[in-house]
Amino acid sequence: MRAFTRTRALTVSGSLAAALAVTGLAATPAAAATTLSSGHIDVLDAEFDGSAFHLHVHDESVTPDVEYAPADVTLNVKSAAKTTRPSGTAYNFLGAAGSTVWVLPQDEAAATSKGVIWPGISTEHLTTGVFTNNRVTYTLTGAQYDAAGDGTYEDTTAEFSVYGVSGSGTVTKYYDGGDGFGSADARSFVVGGHNHYNWAFEAAGTYRITFQISGTRTSGGTIPPTTESYIFTVQN
Repeated sequence: MRAFTRTRALTVSGSLAAALAVTGLAATPAAAATTLSSGHIDVLDAEFDGSAFHLHVHDESVTPDVEYAPADVTLNVKSAAKTTRPSGTAYNFLGAAGSTVWVLPQDEAAATSKGVIWPGISTEHLTTGVFTNNRVTYTLTGAQYDAAGDGTYEDTTAEFSVYGVSGSGTVTKYYDGGDGFGSADARSFVVGGHNHYNWAFEAAGTYRITFQISGTRTSGGTIPPTTESYIFTVQN
């Protein structure tokens, strides 16, 4: 695991802006939405402040690295991610064999050669000993698809999935929006970990993907789950 000096992309709004006005300081306009298209991006990254989880998108492709609120980021899937669905029944969740699919790869070299996002799932900013069994759960709770890009999400079970392929070729599906949402879309991750899998989209267009993080304290008591939505634009 690399060490990073992290900065946060912040906006000034609401009561904070009012407070600045009272003190005579000028409020900074809200930052424009940021589009990320390549490099090491931890799409799911969490922190815990002692009472609540906070999800952010962690851009590790720049120095210093930057954390964004999910609502402030568009994750762009370039046309270079387009590939052909492999043969074999293990890939049936990706559609028909030979069909087109857009994949952000689990392999860093493959992502770099294509100039696309290398997507990560991280728990490395969570503290060991705080959570039961030193694990937290990321759950896929929504996957919506907007073909026209007009903000009308006509498909609420979008053909989006996250899967891994081992060195021996074994395929493991972690998340799948196309078959609905349930216990199969809840995955437990060890605290202090950092994982990379394939993120797949079966059509060009705009996707709104929603994840939730949850966990329990070793000291007892529940922690309210935190949910965020992420926008992906898939280029034809």
